[in-house]
Amino acid sequence: MPGCPCLGCGMAGQRLLLLTAVALELLGGAGGSQQDLWNRGAAAACRLDNKESESWGSLLSGERLDTWICSLLGSLMVGLSGVLPLLVIPLEMGTTLHSEAGARRLKQLLSFALGGLLGNVFLHLLPEAWAYTYSASPGPIPNGPPSMALAWPGLSVLPSTGGEGRSLQQQQQLGLWVIAGFLTFLALEKMFLDSKEQEESRQVSGYLNLLANTIDNFTHGLAVAASFLVSKKIGLLTTMAILLHEIPHEVGDFAILLRAGFDRWSAAKLQLSTALGGLLGACFAICTQSPKGVEETVACILPFTSGGFLYIALVNVLPDLLEEDDPWHSLQQVLLLCMGIVVMVLFSLFVE
Repeated sequence: MPGCPCLGCGMAGQRLLLLTAVALELLGGAGGSQQDLWNRGAAAACRLDNKESESWGSLLSGERLDTWICSLLGSLMVGLSGVLPLLVIPLEMGTTLHSEAGARRLKQLLSFALGGLLGNVFLHLLPEAWAYTYSASPGPIPNGPPSMALAWPGLSVLPSTGGEGRSLQQQQQLGLWVIAGFLTFLALEKMFLDSKEQEESRQVSGYLNLLANTIDNFTHGLAVAASFLVSKKIGLLTTMAILLHEIPHEVGDFAILLRAGFDRWSAAKLQLSTALGGLLGACFAICTQSPKGVEETVACILPFTSGGFLYIALVNVLPDLLEEDDPWHSLQQVLLLCMGIVVMVLFSLFVE
C-alpha cells in the first residue's frame, strides 16, 4: 500500500520482493540439476526469513523495547484512573440508591456527569478531532491540541492560512463522523434492548458508556505511545496531562454505571476493563511508527466517540434529570451541570 507506514505492510512488501527474486533465481537456473534448484530455493528462503527476523528484531530491541514498556505503563496508568471515583463516592452510595435520598444524590452526580460529558465533547474531543483532521491532510495546518504539540512539536509552528474550501469539506466530514457515532449507539441500544423495561434500558446505557470509554482510551493510548516515540520526557508530560483531564470525566462515568444498576465494586471492575483499549492504542501507535498514521486514525475515532458520548448524555442521562419537579433540586442539578463544564474548562486550561 503506497505511503502506508505500518510495519506489516513493509514486511509484506519485502516478502513479495524476495519471493519474486526466488522465482527469478529458480527460472534463471532452470538449466541446472534438481539439486541446484533445491539449493537456490533454500538459500532464497533463508534470506527471506532473515529479513523478516530483522524487521521484528528492530521493533523489539534496544531503545524500542524501552518505548514499548513506557507506553504500556503510561496507558495502563490512564486506564487505572477509572477506579479513582471509589475515593470520591461514599461507601453507602451503592446501597442507598433505591431510597429517595439516595436517588437524589445519584441525580446530583448525574448532573455533574452530564456537564463533564458535554465539556469533554465540546471542549476536548471535537477541538482535538478538528486539529487532527486538519493536520492529517496535505497543506498548512493550525496549531494542534496539547497532546499533538507534545507528541510532534513541529506541528505547532506550521502556518494556518489558506485552504478554505478544503477546510469546509473537512468540517463536514468531522460532522458526519459525529452523526455516525450517535446513530451507531442508537442502533446498538435498540439491538440489545428487547423490552420497554426501564431497568433493562438503564443497564444497556451503562454498557454503551463502557464502549465509548474503551474507544476513548484507545485514543489516549495512541497519544501516550506516540509521545514516548519522541522522548521519555514528552511521553511523561502527555501521560500526566491525560490523567489530569480524565479525573472529572471518570467520576461522571462512575455515576452513569451506578445509574445503570451496578454497585460500586462492579462499576470499578468494569471501568478497569476499559484500560484494554488504551493498551491496544499504544500497541497500534508503536507498530505504526508514524505520526501520520496515528493522526489519520485519531481523526476518525475522536468524532465518532464524541457522537457516542452525546448520545449517552442527551438520550440516557438528561431525561432522568428532566423528571425532577422540585425547583430547589432542579436548581442544584443545573448548578452541578455547570460545575461539571467549568471543571473541564479549568482542566483544559491547566493542561494547555
